[in-house]
Amino acid sequence: MGGLTMDQAFVQAPEHRPKASVAEADGIPVIDISPLFSAAAGDGGRAGVDALAAEVGRASRDWGFFVVVRHGVPADTVARAAEAQRAFFALPPELRAAVARSEAAPMGYYASEHTKNVRDWKEVFDLVPRQPPPPTAVADGELVFDNKWPDDLPGFREALEEYGEAVEELAFKLLELIARSLGLQPDRLHGFFKDQTTFIRLNHYPPCPSPDLALGVGRHKDAGALTVLYQDHVGGLDVRRRSDGEWVRVTPVPDSFIINVGDIIQVWSNDRYESAEHRVAVNVEKERFSIPFFFNPASYTMVEPLEELVGEESPARYNPYSWGDFFRTRKNSNFKKLDVDNVQIAHFRKT
Repeated sequence: MGGLTMDQAFVQAPEHRPKASVAEADGIPVIDISPLFSAAAGDGGRAGVDALAAEVGRASRDWGFFVVVRHGVPADTVARAAEAQRAFFALPPELRAAVARSEAAPMGYYASEHTKNVRDWKEVFDLVPRQPPPPTAVADGELVFDNKWPDDLPGFREALEEYGEAVEELAFKLLELIARSLGLQPDRLHGFFKDQTTFIRLNHYPPCPSPDLALGVGRHKDAGALTVLYQDHVGGLDVRRRSDGEWVRVTPVPDSFIINVGDIIQVWSNDRYESAEHRVAVNVEKERFSIPFFFNPASYTMVEPLEELVGEESPARYNPYSWGDFFRTRKNSNFKKLDVDNVQIAHFRKT
């Protein structure tokens, strides 16, 4: 990530620099979702799931994110993925560069991503847990979702594929809870994910000489539907608290995932739920690792408020937009500094 002097490309504008100390967030909902797995146990099980859905709904409305425990993803599956991640970032630079991503093929290794036009203090490796079907004809600017697997890293691919499968199962369960919380059929949102554009990111945040100037990831909201995040014990995830607009630090909870409501859920819910603004702080002593699973619909999805949630009392607040076009624009902006701010769902808000 460069030498000890701070490259200006990483320096945040004064108003966006992290403070020396950020308050630990309290009151963040920690939700035990194990009742989902015993829901087959008749009416008692269903009542438990309804209560769970209500809890997820409150968290999505009040915070835009929550923490899940007893989530059904095996601990050894997570451990193998985390081990594979560390092994990859320990490879010599030339072996990481051998699987570098490009503008047309965005899966693979990258070390100079921009968020809000400022470079992030991190390096990443992106992969898709399942390949979307290839377009019948590759249009100009169409993204190609082909994984690039590093050579000479035994077990890397298997560990990440196993992880992707387990977390996808969890993502569909969470989607069901979100649907229930909105008064919809449990599988109402599942169809959007038939040819999903979901991807997994391995994040590595090296120690930073000037953590008061740079961020691992600048402030942003997740553009997709849901993000299922594994973070290690180091911590550094800050969320902007809805109640007062202050940045608060999310303390790592062992054996948990942090779930972010993304922009798509905000639009589908017609603003009943709001995606959380968040960022990642870095520190001088410790490196940090995290694995976000970005659960995204098919590229041909037109994103708009769900018809069941729109009516005379609550007219649609957004114009429809193409997820494929939106996603492509976002992905391409990671590569270069743009002259304008990145595309946001606010651009589709009805006035």
